[in-house]
Amino acid sequence: MGLTLERPAQAPGPAVSRPSSGSGRGSRARWVWGWAYSGVLSVLLTLTILLGYLFTGIASGTVDWATLFTSSTWSPGNLAFGGLAMIYGSAVVCVLALVLAVPVGWAAAVALSEYLPPRLAKPLRLSIELLAAVPSIVYGLIGIMVIRPFVADLGDVPGGDSLLAAGIVLAVMIMPTIVAVSVDALAAVPGRYREAAYSLGLTRREVVRSAVLPQARSGMRAGVLLGLARALGEAIAVFMVIGRADGRLPESLGDVFSSLVRPGQTLTTKLAGPEPMLAGTSGPYFAALCGLGIILLTLVAVATVWGTRGSTGRAARAPRTRRSSAWLRTPKDRLTTVVRLGALLLPGALLLGMLGILLTRGGAALNPVFWFSPSEGAAGGGIRDQIIGTLLLLATTALIALPLGYGAGVVIGTRASAKTARVLETVTVAVGGTPTILLGLAGYVLFCTTMGWGRSWLAGAVVLVPVVVPVVALTTAGRIRSMPAEITEAAFALGLTGSQYVRSVVIPYTWPATLTGLLLGLARAAGETAPLIFTATVFFGAPALPTGIVNAPVQALPTHIFTLSQDSGAPEAIAQAWGSALVLVLITAGLLSLAVFLRNRFEGARRWTT
Repeated sequence: MGLTLERPAQAPGPAVSRPSSGSGRGSRARWVWGWAYSGVLSVLLTLTILLGYLFTGIASGTVDWATLFTSSTWSPGNLAFGGLAMIYGSAVVCVLALVLAVPVGWAAAVALSEYLPPRLAKPLRLSIELLAAVPSIVYGLIGIMVIRPFVADLGDVPGGDSLLAAGIVLAVMIMPTIVAVSVDALAAVPGRYREAAYSLGLTRREVVRSAVLPQARSGMRAGVLLGLARALGEAIAVFMVIGRADGRLPESLGDVFSSLVRPGQTLTTKLAGPEPMLAGTSGPYFAALCGLGIILLTLVAVATVWGTRGSTGRAARAPRTRRSSAWLRTPKDRLTTVVRLGALLLPGALLLGMLGILLTRGGAALNPVFWFSPSEGAAGGGIRDQIIGTLLLLATTALIALPLGYGAGVVIGTRASAKTARVLETVTVAVGGTPTILLGLAGYVLFCTTMGWGRSWLAGAVVLVPVVVPVVALTTAGRIRSMPAEITEAAFALGLTGSQYVRSVVIPYTWPATLTGLLLGLARAAGETAPLIFTATVFFGAPALPTGIVNAPVQALPTHIFTLSQDSGAPEAIAQAWGSALVLVLITAGLLSLAVFLRNRFEGARRWTT
């Protein structure tokens, strides 16, 4: 994987001032590298703080790792900290999600890439990207209202809280990721492979099986691993439907299937519950929770890094054409076409169904009064203060994350050697895939406890920065790698220094892609709930705009929906939750649509420059 910009064999010589800029230009541009390296430092600092929080917590008490991995008894009062039931719950819901999502996701991706004409495939892919951008809190709300009753009827489970409900919610959440990444992998297969296979007389099914899928296999597997990473790290959506029952393990092999329709617990739901607040900041209880955090972070990091490297780190295999026997060849081809196109209908049905539920139940959001009036607790009113709080958090996050992410991307794309760039990119990917519940807990200890800020809007924005910075950095670095070599050569031939080159060439070339990455990152941050609960938000009583930094919480849409959904028996709370969810989806869709618009403009600019 080439990660660095191809540069001349020798470093550029001493600065030769351009006549129009004067001799002071080099000194004025020196700030560029200080800013760029601060972006890399922010990524490394985030990882350091997160690991420091976890290992300091472990060092504050004694963690019995053998018990943590082998015992299912979790009883803080008796100092018994067994995490096996949480590990089992995480494994079960992730396996369920993959079993449900991977076949459908792969078949839908093949249908989008190989069967549909581009004119039809493009809007369908955009729809799937919209599905991927739906905040997880909205998935959790739909899980409460739709999937839990379904599981309750299926398994005769009171309430429907179960591992099966959590697995279904996660399957819906990760399917768009699998489809989107797999489509990219399929589209990257050179057309000459398909042409050669067709020239041998293969049918479309045989071409896909023999010439396309072997080339796209690593990329499609990467989509699965990235989906697995998201499933492992998801907290709030699972928290809302799993029941949070400690110590539930099947008593026998035959009890495994019946355990699926019973409440359970996962690593993320344990960390997202009230226990991190009760455990304090030291002692064996806190150390055991940090031990669970280490296990979770390790699993997610392995899946994220492995998935990312798997998509680009291996050379493509030579296609192997395999021709089926003539018997029933045409019927098999037709049946495969129907199955793959049928699989494509599921993501579309999910999107339409989700929009239908939101529009039907969130009708309050269609009334302007709902947008511009303050809330009255869970009983009524509007969500003006929650919208203002959400926008304040996003704007502050953008102001901090944009320069840092852009600087990191510039260093990865222009300054680092190939090996260093691979390391930096891997670290950036790992930070981007970090479960946000861990970011929230680290931010809670650092800002709210150690620094004494209490809940603060600025602390919440800072905690969201690691969500956005990796997206901006990787998008910027990718754009730099696509820059034509002749532009770089011309810049250095004119005598520009490295910093002048960045300021005069790289920034004008990359800013559309960087802005696109920023909007994509903010669309994800807009739906984050877990980190804001610990650091920045309260349900009621905070002013619309904070008057300071310390002990200055705000109200925000994700936590508002989360709190209302916990009181799902009250009709007023349900109406407020659905209306708030529709508003949040509209904000997220607006950010994503703007990103897609800029991406299309960016693609046009790239064609012009090349």
